[in-house]
Parts: sequence; structure tokens; C-alpha cells
Amino acid sequence: MSQLFDEAGNAVAVTLLEAGPITVTQTKTKERDGYEAVQVGFGEKKAKRATKPELGHLKGLGPFRFVREFRVEAGELKNAGESMDVSVFEPGETVRVTGISKGKGFQGVVKRHGFHGGSRTHGQKHSEREPGSIGATWPQRVLKGKRMAGRMGGETVTVKNLKVIRVEPEKNLLYVSGAVPGARGSFLKVQSV
Repeated sequence: MSQLFDEAGNAVAVTLLEAGPITVTQTKTKERDGYEAVQVGFGEKKAKRATKPELGHLKGLGPFRFVREFRVEAGELKNAGESMDVSVFEPGETVRVTGISKGKGFQGVVKRHGFHGGSRTHGQKHSEREPGSIGATWPQRVLKGKRMAGRMGGETVTVKNLKVIRVEPEKNLLYVSGAVPGARGSFLKVQSV
């Protein structure tokens, strides 16, 4: 993350994203596939790591590290082999960013779910961050969905209504207001709203 200053001189927190160029690998149409979509590839993948079906599907385009599909309107369909870069976004445009959040490992209920914990006094010794009672007298079992300690993070998270502050097509950089999910260098999906 970084910051930029707007016309009024206010500091705006931004995240720099390297966006593209992405290559269209397949076009899906309503007649053939039942829906309108564009499949795109991004990032280089070593040819020896690609499977034969991947290489056959992406023939002539090269193996990509990431292949994703976006639903589009019929007029926005592109042909396979065409390239798109960061210039498809405009400053002031609203986008939503999807990524995988940072994994935090096995966490307790206080950090994972925001539980209050037990009291520090009144005969309690080691129950400051414990969940407390997990069941009732009836039905004499722990109900499904009970919030407990466990693996935290590493989930798909979407942050909506982020504004595009600046676009630099020559460097493939996109400046988006606010924070986005995931660690540095992780893969993100940026979509116009």
C-alpha cells in the first residue's frame, strides 16, 4: 500500500496492483456454451509444468499460470489471442477485488470470532481466552455451526466498491483506493461493477 494526494490535497490510501496484460484464451457464446463469457490467461507458467490438456487448450498462446473466466455482455466478447491491459479501467471507476486472504493458522475463539473470554477474577485461573460452555442440558450435544477454535484465513474474500484512483498503462499499474485481500504478490481478480 501507499498514498496519493488528490486535487484538494487530501491523502488517499491506495494499493498498487500490477494488472495484465492478460490474453483471451477462449470466447464462450450463448449458442455454443449457453452463456456469454471470456476466458483469460495471466502470468507465465513453465511448459514442463503444464499438462497436455492445458497445452492443447492453449495451443499457440502458451501455458499460463492463471486461467480465469469472466461473464460479459454479448457486445464485449473478444477473440482468442487478443490482449487486454490495464487501460480498460478509468480513474474514478468503481471495482470489486477478489483474492485469498492471508492464512493465520490455527486460532482461538477470541481472535477468530471475537469472543469476550472469561473473567480474570472470581475463582478463574486459566480461562481468560476460553470459549466457555459449548453445549446445553438439552439436546445433550454440540449443535452444528458452533463457533470454535480452528483454521483462520486462507479464504476467498471480495472487497467491493473500491475506486480506481490512477491508471498507468505503460507500467501496467492500477492504483485502487483502500486495502485489498491477500499477501504481497498474491493473485487478485479485479472486476468493474
